[in-house]
Parts: sequence; structure tokens; C-alpha cells
Amino acid sequence: MTTTFRSIEGTFHGAPAHMVGDGFRVSNYFPSGTNFGQRFSPFILLDYNAPFAFPPSDEVKGVGAHPHRGFETVSIAYEGSVEHHDSFGNHGIVGPGDVQWMTAGSGLLHKEYHSKEFSKSGGTFHFIQLWVNLPRAYKMHEPRYQELLKKNMGNVQLPDDGGTVRIIAGDYEGVKGPALTFTPIHLFDIAFKAGGKSRFALPQTYNTAAMVLKGSATINELKQASAGDFVLFANEPGDIMIEGHTDDTLVLVLSGEPIHEPVFQHGPFVMNSREEIIQAFQDFQAGKMGNPDF
Repeated sequence: MTTTFRSIEGTFHGAPAHMVGDGFRVSNYFPSGTNFGQRFSPFILLDYNAPFAFPPSDEVKGVGAHPHRGFETVSIAYEGSVEHHDSFGNHGIVGPGDVQWMTAGSGLLHKEYHSKEFSKSGGTFHFIQLWVNLPRAYKMHEPRYQELLKKNMGNVQLPDDGGTVRIIAGDYEGVKGPALTFTPIHLFDIAFKAGGKSRFALPQTYNTAAMVLKGSATINELKQASAGDFVLFANEPGDIMIEGHTDDTLVLVLSGEPIHEPVFQHGPFVMNSREEIIQAFQDFQAGKMGNPDF
């Protein structure tokens, strides 16, 4: 077996935590926390709600109806549960282990908030939202909604009872995840037991990173990483090895083929030109993304 590992380009942390609406306490890893630009295409935003205790509430906390166009939102729930409604009639609740993959495409309105059950009980909330860019050919694709439940995820057991790899998109060791994507993406998380090891190879042209969500790990037999560390790999040949230190170590792996197109982002819209951003705002204001009363 080869002992060549990809180089580590850098380790990053997110911006100071802030509230999004009244239901999400997030640290923005990119674009605010780092100066990636298109370095991590097709991923264009990562908001991380590290474990945070919300008290019981009779009022449901979250974010009201707002528009999106030109990309996809990927919401991964680890603790707590989130409810979703959108102007295309989609509705779902994602709980621990579930993922919501929403294609905004040509444009829609959606709202996301704590589920009524979680609001009533309160508790620890642990959550990630990614924005995944769409190539020009699909930016105006009809919106769609994928509810990816825990029971339908791909799973691979690590050797020597070292933990479990859960595949959301792409594949690991030949096991595929359920998400449908417009460009090649591998998205999986690894729940380690102490001493468990995961070794894998991804195309050198894919932008790839590993983020430690809980516990700590050794990456490529050298780099020590702890909760909150976002480790970016160089685009070069080589394997990636991650070893978990504790029974609760959790690591998210993101890898995708970059989209080599101009990116113009303004607020909730991600397009290829300034003119397309202006058109998106005009379409939103004209009600073409749906009625906000849903």
C-alpha cells in the first residue's frame, strides 16, 4: 500500500459565532472566516452551528421566508431537529442523522426553523449548512427538494471495529450515498471509535477538506486536529488517512469537482454575472419566486 499522503495546505477556523434569525448560532467558515474565493468550489458557504444548548420555548425559533437562486443548500442535522417549508410546497423535518438537500435553481422562497417538538423540549442543537454552487447550465433548473433520511444513508464499517463512514453523496469503498448532485461531489462523515482509521483516495483535481466536529484526530499520520479545525488538502496525488482519538470523534469530509466559471454572489443569490444578480432581485420583488405566505 502506498504511503504517499496529500499535503495539508492549511488549517482554518470560522468567524466568531453569530445568530442567524433566532434559531441558529453559527460560525461562518467560508466565505467570511477564510479568504478562499473559488479555492473550494463547488462549495461556496459553510455555516457551522457547534453544539449549543437552546432552552425550551413556546415560540418556534428560526428564519422566516427568504429567497434563493442559483445554488443548493445542504443542511446536516447531528443533534436537534429542523423543519422546512418552501414556496414549491415542499415540507420536511430533519432530525439527528438526516440531511436536507434543496436545489434553489431558478428561485424559490423557504423558511427553516426548530421543529415544534425540539422547541418545546429544548436541548443541544448541532447542525451544518453548506451552499453548493450550480454550474451555469443548471442555475435556472426547476427547484427540487431531497429529504435524505438517516436510514437511507450509505454506511461502511471501518476495519477492526474502528467506527462507521456515513455516505451522504458520492461514494466510499464502492458504497454510494443517496444524494443526487449536478456535479461530482463526495460528502461523508466518519464516526470513529478510539484508534479507528479511515483511509481513502479522491481525485487530485477535486477540492477536498476534512472538518473535525467532535473529539480529535490525527490526519495523514502527522497533523493533530481538534474540534472546530477545518483542514484543507492540496490538489495533488495521494491518499488521506484519518485516525480518531476518542470514541466520540466525528469528522466531516467534503470533496468536489470545481466549477470553473465566474461567481457573483450577493445576499441569497449566486449567479455568473452582476446582471444576473440584478435580474434575480427583480424577479424576487415581482413575486416570481413564489408567495411568501406558505
